[in-house]
Amino acid sequence: MTDRLPPLLEAVLGVGTDLELHTTLQHIVDSAAELTGARYAALGTTDPGQDGLAEIRTPGAGPCAASPSSTSPDPAPSLSVPIHVHDEVFGELHLAGKQVPGTPGDAAFGAEDEQLLRVLAAQAGLAIGNARLYEAARQRERWIEGAAAVTTALLTGEQAADALETVAERARILADASAGIILEPTEDGGMEIVAASTHQDPGDILGTTIQPGSPVLVQLLGGEPVFIDDSATDPRMTTHVRHRFGPSMMLPLQAEGRLIGTLALPRSRGDRPYTSVERLLATQFASQAALALVLADAQHRRARLAVYEDRDRIARDLHDLVVQRLFATGMMLESTQRKGPSDEVHATLGRAVDELQSTIQEVRTAIFALQQPPAEAPTGLRGKVLRETSGAAALLGRSPSTRFTGPVDSRVPDRTAAHLLTALRRALAAATHRPGVSHVEVTVDVTAQLPDGRDAVRLTVSDDGTAKDGSTGTTVRWQAPL
Repeated sequence: MTDRLPPLLEAVLGVGTDLELHTTLQHIVDSAAELTGARYAALGTTDPGQDGLAEIRTPGAGPCAASPSSTSPDPAPSLSVPIHVHDEVFGELHLAGKQVPGTPGDAAFGAEDEQLLRVLAAQAGLAIGNARLYEAARQRERWIEGAAAVTTALLTGEQAADALETVAERARILADASAGIILEPTEDGGMEIVAASTHQDPGDILGTTIQPGSPVLVQLLGGEPVFIDDSATDPRMTTHVRHRFGPSMMLPLQAEGRLIGTLALPRSRGDRPYTSVERLLATQFASQAALALVLADAQHRRARLAVYEDRDRIARDLHDLVVQRLFATGMMLESTQRKGPSDEVHATLGRAVDELQSTIQEVRTAIFALQQPPAEAPTGLRGKVLRETSGAAALLGRSPSTRFTGPVDSRVPDRTAAHLLTALRRALAAATHRPGVSHVEVTVDVTAQLPDGRDAVRLTVSDDGTAKDGSTGTTVRWQAPL
């Protein structure tokens, strides 16, 4: 055995030079074959799910190397020794087909071969333990960095849908999964996929639901993670997309005792199962992501409240300062108009009073718009009219002047309001196509009357553009009984 000591020492030293697990195992297998003269060598693990590795072979190693109990009618001589890592059986190192120079066929392995292999296996156990620690540390570092990146992204003002997409995308990459999926609880007690990140188009995945009462939901709603070996065959999986996936993790997004959703990380069929370390790190990531989502939502609500409060303050200032001063100025002009000696002065003051009244009306409209909750659809007719005129501003290049007369929101029935809005859209669309439009005025008056004396609502849309007949200025009127 003396002549084998240098190669053995070299092999032992070489085993511990690389901290990457797969590389370490491949070096063990290659060294075992070289030291013993075996044609085939393979290392099989007892728990493939722990490290994500099932078997490592030398190049060209066939099935006879994978197990000493080969069913071949003329199996090659073989040798197997266990590999222990911290008193735990990691796997077995199998050799087959010993070659002796000058001897035809395969020779049997001797006691010296077994002794060499056991020395190598003992050193391999230490190297594998170190490689495991290194890989676990690298994985933990990646997941921690990923969780920090998600938290930073969510707290920098992303919208709700974008936030969920960020969590799904980052988790998919960290877990080396085929898809990252976010599910949210539905009103009937089920769950629905609301965000997905996949290598392909996730369109047919979005909207998929898990029906109430599913065994998976019972665990998730109870705050327990669900680990699945094969989504396609597991009877607990009931969605129409389950056949695409194999190993999967479904992790509750839970914060402050509240379940806000589920993070699912399925791998493709045939992919390696998740290790215990991956399961632990993904579960911790889900907890951190859930807390970040809650904090981001609270931050968004605070920002909206601050905007609303600021808009309310501006509205109060406009009302208390601007409107009152304009009103006082108008009263002074009216008083001067009554005393004015000249018809020309009288007419000029009249126009000034009219302009002030128009300005007061527009400022009041602005106050109403500021007092509406931000990012919410208007419910009253006044708010809906303002939404339509604001939309037309993008095409007109300027905001139409909008006035309201009378209690618009309380007097106009919903059906009549719908017809009025349709007429308004048509009138605004026509104005955007007329050349030379520099001013558009919209008036909604609920104090109007029809010729027969009935109360009515009247819509008037006027602009200063050029009509088809060459005339300047177009006015569209629409009215309906109340």
